[in-house]
Amino acid sequence: MVALGAWFEIYDVFFTAYIGPGLVRSGIFTTSTANFFGFAGLGAFVAAMFAGLFVGTLVFGQLADRFGRRVVFMGALLWYTAAAALLACQHSAEWIIFFRFLTGIGAGAEIVTIDSYTTELVPANSRGRSFAFLQAIQFSAVPTVALVAWWFVPTAPLGFDGWRWVIWIGCLGAVAVWFIRLGLPESPRWLAQRGRIAEADAIVSRLEHEIVARTGTSLSEPKPHPPVAQEQKVNFAVLWQSRYRGRTIMMLVFNFFQSIGYYGFASWIPTLLIAKGINVTHSLLYSFVIAIANPIGPLLSMSFAERIERKWIVVGSASAMAVIGIIFSKQEDAALIVALGVAMALASNCLTFSYRAYQAELFPTRMRSRAIGVVYSISRISAMFSGFLIAFCLRDYGATGVFALIAGAMAIVVVTIGVFGPRTNGLKLEAVSG
Repeated sequence: MVALGAWFEIYDVFFTAYIGPGLVRSGIFTTSTANFFGFAGLGAFVAAMFAGLFVGTLVFGQLADRFGRRVVFMGALLWYTAAAALLACQHSAEWIIFFRFLTGIGAGAEIVTIDSYTTELVPANSRGRSFAFLQAIQFSAVPTVALVAWWFVPTAPLGFDGWRWVIWIGCLGAVAVWFIRLGLPESPRWLAQRGRIAEADAIVSRLEHEIVARTGTSLSEPKPHPPVAQEQKVNFAVLWQSRYRGRTIMMLVFNFFQSIGYYGFASWIPTLLIAKGINVTHSLLYSFVIAIANPIGPLLSMSFAERIERKWIVVGSASAMAVIGIIFSKQEDAALIVALGVAMALASNCLTFSYRAYQAELFPTRMRSRAIGVVYSISRISAMFSGFLIAFCLRDYGATGVFALIAGAMAIVVVTIGVFGPRTNGLKLEAVSG
């Protein structure tokens, strides 16, 4: 149920790349701009989403610590669905940018809540696999939106631009999933932290009974555990206390640079293919083939997600992205471009699932959503400016310049996590974040 809702959040975030050529084709935006902060360029559309994600993660993400994971799930899904539907009705760059900003707020709040909830609901020895499985379902939205865009963007069904249909189709599915999500329980860890012990126990007991009924095997008694510390007042300053300061700085640096590498490829792949001389229709087709790797990468990663320390999966994935990106930028053959694009997508999704699990493990339950929101938010700032930066690099240095930028960002990621990151695999959350 979590993954189904997250599916439409990813659909919403990633249609940026696939409707981009349609927005340019319709005359609303241009591929590049004469000045760095040109609002007529496609970079402004990309930046608006990340500006919204910044506000959503930093300001609204912390609401899940205050009001609960489930409430924010439900509200965020409705928020970005309504904003996306209105976006698809606009005809000017200014209004499209405004509603793109609003959709980003809703998506940002949901991303933070999903990571907190998943971390708190699965056992220590399967957190990595759980995030990989979640992302495999979640990121199947990427080839779906790529396929829908390939069909619709070059056309105008019923007289409406194809890019509008891509958005409306996603909105219809999201409304249906909202009702499915009504069956989600609240996080027992969050309830216990708030002193609502009876509610937390009722949820865990129900889960235990379901497992016994399915397997026909009784569960062993849990090991003794210290009583849950009750809710303490948490504010932004807590992140800078001596216990958490180093981790906060580490994840801020990491998120700032990982988003340049990740979104620099994911949000621009059709446009980068066009820059290499491939026409719009073929660039969308090739983008769809590359996008198929998005759910496959996490599925393959499930085989080693708990066998290799999480920080080293992050480091290895970032290193692979840097090398593959440089090779990609030098190719002219279509088959090689697609093959390297698939490899890049596999590496980037391995990076994503592993760091999402990793950063959620580093902070305690009482401040998990707030902490994730803060460190995530810096990635939205860098991704927002990367939209303008990549558009500028693309104009002056071509695809080679863009991938050199991506490689440099990934090198900083490797050093940050490789040198300063603690280990987390198989450890209880309280042991990692206490």
